[in-house]
Amino acid sequence: MSEPRTFREEPVSFVRRSGRMSEAQERAFEELAPFYLFDVARDVAFTSVHPEARLEPASVYGRTAPLTVEIGSGQGHAIIAAATANPDTDFLAVEVFRAGLARTMLDADKADARNLRLVEANAPEVLSTLLPEAAASEVWIFFPDPWHKKRHTKRRLVRPGFPETAARALADGGVLRLATDWEDYALQMREVLDDAPEFERAFDGEWAERFDGRVMTAFERKGITKGRDIRDLAYRRVPRG
Repeated sequence: MSEPRTFREEPVSFVRRSGRMSEAQERAFEELAPFYLFDVARDVAFTSVHPEARLEPASVYGRTAPLTVEIGSGQGHAIIAAATANPDTDFLAVEVFRAGLARTMLDADKADARNLRLVEANAPEVLSTLLPEAAASEVWIFFPDPWHKKRHTKRRLVRPGFPETAARALADGGVLRLATDWEDYALQMREVLDDAPEFERAFDGEWAERFDGRVMTAFERKGITKGRDIRDLAYRRVPRG
């Protein structure tokens, strides 16, 4: 008799919400998803990734090029801007909220961003199994959910164990870029990554300079308006073995 399947060993960093899709959002999934949205084989949950599922970048993008992965791409403002500004780089947006995925596809289509693909899945599973090892030149995590209530901080994406997952997906010398407007989360991120043997700081001083490849979004402006400082971090993947 087979062992019962484990639903998930770790808490996810999101609570999946559903709502009525607009006509434009429905159109995005019907007409644009065949090109933009990578069809992920699932495991035990709708946002899970089957252990045998693989995304081979050269096959998906039709070429061999540097790959940048954004975790929690929201409505796609940052990654679409980056994709259109850097046509020689491929971009992968990882998001679980369908409204955000729809908006990203609609705006990417308008911008003719053909070097962008999307994955609807739990990010750690994308980094740990879906992508080939060392596939990404950069991984971006901009303004992840801070889970600011103390009883919820265990849900934060960047916590002990995460650096190993991110490091697997990054090529040697690849860069993990992070930004948050919550000071205690920034401190946690820095502590966790400073302790990770897979990474070394790619900045001098207390915090990294603002990443000039990140466009100013409404989300970032909102944090600034509320008087919160934006803190950036950047870590380089040390050579393997």
